[in-house]
Amino acid sequence: MLNFTAVRARELTFNALIAELTPADLRTLTNEMVDRMLALIAGCTDADVTFQPVDLAAHDPYAVDTSQTNIAWTLAHVIVHTTASAEESAALGAELARGIAPLCGDAPRRSRYEKPWENVTTIAACRRRLDESRRIRMASLEMWPDPPLLETTYAPWPSMGAVNAIGRFVMGLWHDHDHLGQIADVAAQAQEARR
Repeated sequence: MLNFTAVRARELTFNALIAELTPADLRTLTNEMVDRMLALIAGCTDADVTFQPVDLAAHDPYAVDTSQTNIAWTLAHVIVHTTASAEESAALGAELARGIAPLCGDAPRRSRYEKPWENVTTIAACRRRLDESRRIRMASLEMWPDPPLLETTYAPWPSMGAVNAIGRFVMGLWHDHDHLGQIADVAAQAQEARR
């Protein structure tokens, strides 16, 4: 898996980290990431999926229901959220690879669908969601032309700088990476509560 530590510490730019990556690397990295998430939930049961963990740092400024802004996320919530974000990055990456900058006016257009996490209540459903996400991400790479148009870029956030198709796809993997510790923590808390 990619190590984002140097980028976070501003010792390396994001574009320098991804400079040598190819579409084939994106397939490998996607498999590694989804396999890692599946491994983190390998010992979980249905009860763990909806277990309400303790997370003193919980804060979701984008929560549609403001009463949920500071609620710790369940395993289902984390998995549904992170897979939706990675799929959005994959879809936008496919557009960039075909020379289409994902803009609507002055703001980046969203290409996101997040399944209602409240409907995910079994560990089998979590595993299906991860497998489905793998399939969707891999399918997005099939939309890339040979060679991809990597000179098409846009800046999703001012602090990010401009990224191309590979960068946009990797942003989803980075988001996944940011949630690995949370998945591990929620799974551990749920398993401890069962003991």
